[in-house]
Amino acid sequence: MGGEICGKMGCGALKKLSNSWRELEMAVNDTVSKSKVGNFFKLEARKTCFTKELRAGTATFLTMAYIITVNATIIADSGGTCTVADCTAPANQTASYDCMLKPNVGYENCVSRTKNDLIVATVLSAMVGSFAMGVLANLPLGLAPGMGPNAYLAYNLVGFHGSGSISYRTAMAMVLVEGCAFLAISATGVRSRLAKLIPQPVRLACGAGIGLFIAFVGLQVHQGVGLVGPDPTTLVTVSACAELDPGSGACLGGKMKSPTFWLAMVGGTSFTVFPDTPLGDTNYNYFKKVVDFHTIQSTAGAISFRHFNRPEVWVALGTLLYIDVLATTGTLYTMAEIGGFLDDKGSFEGEYLAYIVDASSTIIGSALGVSPVATYVESSAGIREGGRTGLTGVVIGSYFFLSLFFTPLLTNVPPWAIGPSLVMVGVMMMRVVKDIDWGNMKAAVPAFVTMLVMPLTYSIANGIIGGMGVYFALSSYDLVLGFIRWLNKMRKMVMKEQNQVSAAASNGIEII
Repeated sequence: MGGEICGKMGCGALKKLSNSWRELEMAVNDTVSKSKVGNFFKLEARKTCFTKELRAGTATFLTMAYIITVNATIIADSGGTCTVADCTAPANQTASYDCMLKPNVGYENCVSRTKNDLIVATVLSAMVGSFAMGVLANLPLGLAPGMGPNAYLAYNLVGFHGSGSISYRTAMAMVLVEGCAFLAISATGVRSRLAKLIPQPVRLACGAGIGLFIAFVGLQVHQGVGLVGPDPTTLVTVSACAELDPGSGACLGGKMKSPTFWLAMVGGTSFTVFPDTPLGDTNYNYFKKVVDFHTIQSTAGAISFRHFNRPEVWVALGTLLYIDVLATTGTLYTMAEIGGFLDDKGSFEGEYLAYIVDASSTIIGSALGVSPVATYVESSAGIREGGRTGLTGVVIGSYFFLSLFFTPLLTNVPPWAIGPSLVMVGVMMMRVVKDIDWGNMKAAVPAFVTMLVMPLTYSIANGIIGGMGVYFALSSYDLVLGFIRWLNKMRKMVMKEQNQVSAAASNGIEII
């Protein structure tokens, strides 16, 4: 009896608390909607309210927060501004180029500091981009350095620890020029025409191919999962290699002998986040701070146009621009469709300013030292929660601002916790394959080649070039075949006329 009474009393108290909370929520929403903030963001016109926008911004941030650590880790793999001069060399000796590819305390410390800079740069670029998208374009979208361009920059252009053909400073100059070019074509309206020049099968497959490439990176040792590794016979095999020899590619740690015994992976994987080493001690001492505002020391303003006379720089620049145009166009229209913003003409309110903000954010990102900034498909999480105005973007930007003060925690996320995030990004980017016409070989083959070549050659540019090459080859085949048929038809017509003339002449008929 007493239990029933207590139960009823507890239920009544909860119901009263719920009603009070609902009344408070309605009062806050009504106040904000009628305020200058509500009028600026058009809350009533778009049939939304403050708490919906707050919930939407929270949902979007939580789904894209992984980019803070993942982007910094990927770009830090390039070595950033670290050079041979940062390597620790034996007494009375000069460090060689190999020191950047082999374990070296001095170089590893430099890369660790660079990663700290890149985390702050990632957060700042995402914060500015999301704020601007919300305030200027009034759209519920979140921006951050894009997945795909960051991997292309780190592994294809600069290369692992600077082993590529382009330096980090030159790569940042390319991002700056690409952002300016994107801003120009967005302002002049050329963007839509440029996007249509790419064949649709290749355009659709590009996102899926980048997804496979990113997932492949996440399965390798440098991102911590270490599920796949090199093999002298099959090139790639199931592995659990904790460390690779940069020269030979040989596995220096354990290796999984049986794919069915998954626990064997533990034997060759580093599960110690703070090992008993000088670098581990430094990271742990920084981690203990928990809250700290880190200032960018090396990546901001690291821009150089010295090597812009090389052809590979311009090829890479064109690839970055192409990826940015396609990704931004596809993402913005997809988000507008999900949110119900599209009109009968296929446009939406704030479209022009959205492209301007996206391009301008890339320019800001290059100045901070990160890859091109893009609108994130994870914004759909917030839109599905009811986000309809730029207030959602402001909330997203506010969360990124708060992240600036937790750099010690974000910096020391273990690498084997990042790999699964990359794999999940790949999963999400594979959604576009459903829109490819797999029943039409002229569309299916170029799309398949585009997706296949990217991860196998470790190059996004190669995938795009390969897919377009196959598409134009198949299209050329049809053109050549049609031209041959036309020639045969014309030859038959000429022969028929000649036969008629010959027959008329033999019968003595005058041809006028």
